[in-house]
Amino acid sequence: MKLTKFGHACVRLEKSDSALVIDPGSFSEESALDGARAVLITHEHFDHVEPERLRRAAEADPSLEIWTCEGVATALAGVPAEIHVVRDGDAFDAAGFRVKAVGEWHAPNHPDQPIVQNVGFMVDDEVFYPGDALTPPGVEVPTLLAPTNAPWLKGSELIAYLREVRPARAFSTHDGLLNEIGLGIVDRWLALESEKQQADMRRLKPGESVTLL
Repeated sequence: MKLTKFGHACVRLEKSDSALVIDPGSFSEESALDGARAVLITHEHFDHVEPERLRRAAEADPSLEIWTCEGVATALAGVPAEIHVVRDGDAFDAAGFRVKAVGEWHAPNHPDQPIVQNVGFMVDDEVFYPGDALTPPGVEVPTLLAPTNAPWLKGSELIAYLREVRPARAFSTHDGLLNEIGLGIVDRWLALESEKQQADMRRLKPGESVTLL
């Protein structure tokens, strides 16, 4: 399996000439969807989903399928793709990948904003993407895609999450709001935790890929 980081919170997984994209929002490159057979979307915030972009992708490939929570499915009503609503505990096949839905809610954010639905995804028992939440997956996680910066996230919470999950590998997501100074802090904290846990924890730059399995 090949994992490629795109801007902010978007990743692309590829194996056997098939591609699956997670959270292609407005801060990520549109090329992430090129040739993708399926899309997973964790929640409705614009940095994770862009309906117009998905409409264009579905018009280019009518076989495109999307798996997401009910709130996002409602917002995508005008997208001509097959849209599947999934909930915590559901398991399904998408583009040749075996996926399990994990979690229900976004982390608490601004006190005047409602907490929206948020579903994380475990892909092929290898990659866990929690979306905008620090959801305990309840199983061993070889590769964790960990949010490292957000209005709802403290650095201490990130470290506590890494120590709770204890993945073999962890790569930064949700880092598109940071300048070079902030990215440097993320790099340092992940390096320190990598050394402590004897695991591969780091930030991939947009366009950078790693091979898993």
